[in-house]
Amino acid sequence: MSKNLSWRTISATLVLIPALGLTACSGQGGRAPSVDVPAAGAVADTPRLKIALITHAPAGDTFWDIVRKGAEAAAAKDNIDLQYLNDPEGGNQAQLIEQAVDQGVDGIAVTLAKPDAIAGALAKAKAAGIPITSLNGGEDRYKELGAFANFGSNERAAGEAVGEKLLDENYRNPICVIQVQGHVGLEARCAGVKSKIPATEVLYVQGTDMTQVQSTATAKLQTAKDVDVVIGLGAPISLTLLKSIAESGSAAKVASFDMNAEMAQKIVDGEILFTVDQQPWLQGYAAVDAIWLDAHGGFALGGGKPVPTGPSIVDKSNAEAVLEFAKGGIR
Repeated sequence: MSKNLSWRTISATLVLIPALGLTACSGQGGRAPSVDVPAAGAVADTPRLKIALITHAPAGDTFWDIVRKGAEAAAAKDNIDLQYLNDPEGGNQAQLIEQAVDQGVDGIAVTLAKPDAIAGALAKAKAAGIPITSLNGGEDRYKELGAFANFGSNERAAGEAVGEKLLDENYRNPICVIQVQGHVGLEARCAGVKSKIPATEVLYVQGTDMTQVQSTATAKLQTAKDVDVVIGLGAPISLTLLKSIAESGSAAKVASFDMNAEMAQKIVDGEILFTVDQQPWLQGYAAVDAIWLDAHGGFALGGGKPVPTGPSIVDKSNAEAVLEFAKGGIR
């Protein structure tokens, strides 16, 4: 945890250093005259930046509420006008990026769930001199797509961690439920699980329709009697899978990725085995704060490498400690 909390430490340390002669970013990515850094606890007394956070978030997924809260916290500290935009379709996300470029934003933080679909739009942003950070995946392609920093969890490694934990707990026949077919991060999670437990089966559902998620999973569990654990790749999906298990009469358990308050409570209560938390608040915070740090000092976090915010496994041993923060909407 100490490594992940270093974003707050770094940011707090930076604002304690007076008059560094830092620089600000213009609407087209240029540099403005030097400015002073504010005292600790104050809002940055630097020229106001406009930054667009553009994600592939579908409607109703609480994970992205947490990402947005982190970004908003960084924006409030850094005197940033934050625009939050989202669309789960790659082509539509590309259009949002192009709109931000046309508006002359000072920075773009973006998710790379469907990198090929947004590559052209990001090339336009880079050509316009707009600094780009990426979050929530894409650690293998962010530099190629023009981002100077990446914040997130290695999804393949996270899936492998889940597979290892399930093996340790004697689960041998998982179903891994993917709610967006073709999403590189979700596919990598299940691939990681399968690399450790070859019997893992993938089930595709329509994540924007929880009724369909429940009915599809229920039908599968009614026929797949040997399934001993179902893995949801997001908190709302996993909570819906609990209903499918009850409806089907299956004895399978649920393991999960990602976190919200209800998820933490279900783990405390023993209804869900564990979840893999990639700390989305940190992703949103760091992706926005990194643009400010670049504009006001040319600082670069991560030393040219992806910066991990996870994976961190939350199970019954530590869920109660996390629950307080989950209820506050930051875990």
